[in-house]
Amino acid sequence: MVSANREMAVYCFDTLVAHYNSEDAPPPAFDEGQYPLFVTWKKVVNGGEPRLRGCIGTLEARTLINGFRDYALTSALRDRRFPPIQAKELSSLECTVSILTEFEIANYHLDWEIGKHGLIIEFTDPEYNTRRSATYLPEVAAHEGWTKVEAIDSLMRKAGYSGAITESLRKRVRLTRYQSTLFTLHYSEYASYVKATRGAAPYVVGGKPSNN
Repeated sequence: MVSANREMAVYCFDTLVAHYNSEDAPPPAFDEGQYPLFVTWKKVVNGGEPRLRGCIGTLEARTLINGFRDYALTSALRDRRFPPIQAKELSSLECTVSILTEFEIANYHLDWEIGKHGLIIEFTDPEYNTRRSATYLPEVAAHEGWTKVEAIDSLMRKAGYSGAITESLRKRVRLTRYQSTLFTLHYSEYASYVKATRGAAPYVVGGKPSNN
């Protein structure tokens, strides 16, 4: 099984830098494979808690190179919750790559462990009789400090459900749990890696000067 690693996060940064520079990214330094994956961008401001800037991925298996290339850009530029990341923000960014594995149908909506399992919920909206679904990566519930019930309720809102959340509705949720490996890389670490392996720090059109 392939695990998320530094080279995958480097490739996501390479892809975003290449986008701003209107050029092609260097070829990635990791092996090919097919897995569901996510790319998460966060912004660190004044040494504070990293703030989400974009997170998009796929629950369908994708070839890793194409998947990380596509979702590095999609999560940075087309996450509808946020304005597109600008080149001047790069020096404040950190990138987390996630590879998803071990998908299992849970026995019921609380049949999972906080911090271990990611969640996919599916349910029928009783007001509109439409199917709704949403997912959280394994680290989300633990990071937010949620109970299992709070995580499920938050996911139902994320899925677009605005009605009353009752225990009977929770019990009708179909839950798939999964696990992931992840790797997080800050831009300063990326710049140091590039300088050490390629002989020069990355240059970004419209970006802030690098100290590396």
